[in-house]
Amino acid sequence: MRSTTIAVVVSIVSILAYMGSLGYAKLATLNPQNSMLSPDTAGEFGPLLPNNINPHFMASGNCDGCHGYDPTGHASVDAEGNDISPVTTWRASMMANSGRDPFFRAKVSHESTVNPSHQAALEDKCTSCHAPLGRFSYHMASLGPYGLSDLLNDPFGQDGVSCMGCHKQTSEHLGSNHSGQLYYNDSMVEYGPFEKPYAAPMQDFVGVTIEHGSHVVDAGFCAGCHTLITNSVDLQGNYTGTTFVEQATYHEWLNSNFADPISGTTCQACHIPRTNDPVVIAANHVFLPPRTPFGKHDLVGGNTFMLKLMKTNREALDIRATAAHFDSTIAKTFANLQQRTLQTVVHHDGFANDTAYFSVELSNLVGHKFPSGYPSRRAYVEFVVLDADFDTVFHSGVLDADHSLQGEDTGFEPHYNIIKNESEVQIYEIVMGNAASQVTTVLEQAVVPLKDNRLVPQGFSSSHVVYDTTAIVGNALTDDDFNFDGFVGSGTDVVHYHVPLHGTQGELSVRARVFYQAVPKKWVSEMFAISTPSIDAFQAMFENADHTPVLIASDSIIDLPITLSVNDNIHGLDVALFPNPTADRVWLRGLDAKRIDKMEVFNLEGRIVHVQSGNFAQGIRLPKETGVYLIRVTSGSKNHTFRVVKHH
Repeated sequence: MRSTTIAVVVSIVSILAYMGSLGYAKLATLNPQNSMLSPDTAGEFGPLLPNNINPHFMASGNCDGCHGYDPTGHASVDAEGNDISPVTTWRASMMANSGRDPFFRAKVSHESTVNPSHQAALEDKCTSCHAPLGRFSYHMASLGPYGLSDLLNDPFGQDGVSCMGCHKQTSEHLGSNHSGQLYYNDSMVEYGPFEKPYAAPMQDFVGVTIEHGSHVVDAGFCAGCHTLITNSVDLQGNYTGTTFVEQATYHEWLNSNFADPISGTTCQACHIPRTNDPVVIAANHVFLPPRTPFGKHDLVGGNTFMLKLMKTNREALDIRATAAHFDSTIAKTFANLQQRTLQTVVHHDGFANDTAYFSVELSNLVGHKFPSGYPSRRAYVEFVVLDADFDTVFHSGVLDADHSLQGEDTGFEPHYNIIKNESEVQIYEIVMGNAASQVTTVLEQAVVPLKDNRLVPQGFSSSHVVYDTTAIVGNALTDDDFNFDGFVGSGTDVVHYHVPLHGTQGELSVRARVFYQAVPKKWVSEMFAISTPSIDAFQAMFENADHTPVLIASDSIIDLPITLSVNDNIHGLDVALFPNPTADRVWLRGLDAKRIDKMEVFNLEGRIVHVQSGNFAQGIRLPKETGVYLIRVTSGSKNHTFRVVKHH
């Protein structure tokens, strides 16, 4: 009886504290009529979040009172007293604003205009991930499909990927979901990472039952949206019966060392980084014990461009975050790009015949391809050589005043292993091709990838079961040192630069920089050729935005003396294999072709499948199985390993 009385008193105290909270969402404001608030109708700490409730979901404003900023400094703070409240750190993220994202709205409008007969299906599919609360509310009430016009007038849709968008998902088909296949509990139940949750406050105040769900920290939890496979159409809008992988970030993770069940790292570990500080996870409940580890809902990736654009246009877009919220998220995103994404090292490989030889080694540090996600994203390498007077000797990857790359091919720039000309630039990207094998940015018309040389993660293998959705495409497939640095799965690439010196003497300074562009102008030109209200609105924002690419990695060599000789052999062996790819066998060519003693063929598991010594006139026959093989050629003490693709 005594314990019951104490519990009642504590509950009453908690309710009084809650009702007196300075949070944005009060129990008394749960009125759907008041949900569409203008951005200047702000609480003490920023614009009010929508606080709607329907039979299936609650908008983020209902969570903010306990899981937002605590003005008393008691809850959701780390050991230094920094605010790490989930709602506050989330509200200026791309996830929070996925329903208000003007690029998303413009692109969906573009797709629907190109194929108007597919408009309902296209918009319903896209909103399943960008506006899940709105879209799944419609379907649960048998009101679907859900389109852009519904989203524009729906506070649930505009709430983006908010709290219940994730925490109400069940573990059904965990890791197998894709393309917006999300499964939500039919009742008002949310799942959290902590065992034995204290459920009474959420049940009493907002009618939600909180349960432990280990699946919320499983990487498969992200698969439903971060693997998107679309049904392709031809140029007349007819379905081809084939599919296209728009993104497969989760599958890329699976095909990496990061997916190791013992030593690996999940999506959440990077994008919801944990602190081991003890954290009280709900405001207004002074009796709650702290929890650890606590996931900080930073939810940052690499899209500083769109974050800055939305910050500038937050009132026009009705975004419920302040400039300060955006500044914090943008700073964290810059840090993510520049400190945890890529490592770049410049090597000097020698001088010969009035030529300087350099190589730039790039190492992918993330648990998926880089860049990953939406196909507009790309990274490029700027490589500059200066003489002692700081005059330019060689410059690849020059950015014009309009932020386009000089010398970039009209269609797309191929992947390079060796760059000898300033008009050649290494760009890491995926390029979509339509039914006529032409470059397209119309996602539904994408039938095949024409190029995918994005840097793969460590541990990546073409023999992995998900390789069909994560394949390397184009010249990178036969690049001897792409994802190979003595072993397959290195997650690296080496770009070789042969720089003509034209008699330059003295010393050289060399610099390599890698830049990231989330939305290059070239990528949106096809969309801007069409006029719709959503496209026009985004184009106006886009043209006034800051298009400066993000520097993510760099390295340099300073004051390198030029020491020339005539016949230095930079690469050890002058030999090559052809054809590559091949359907049957390969032959040797090059000045050292007749000096080869032995050739060994390895599969990607490192097992020798064929050895041949001498008598190479008939070529080297590969195993009957299609795939990628490594062929090591040996001449005396020198050897070199080639990557060869065998097709049908």
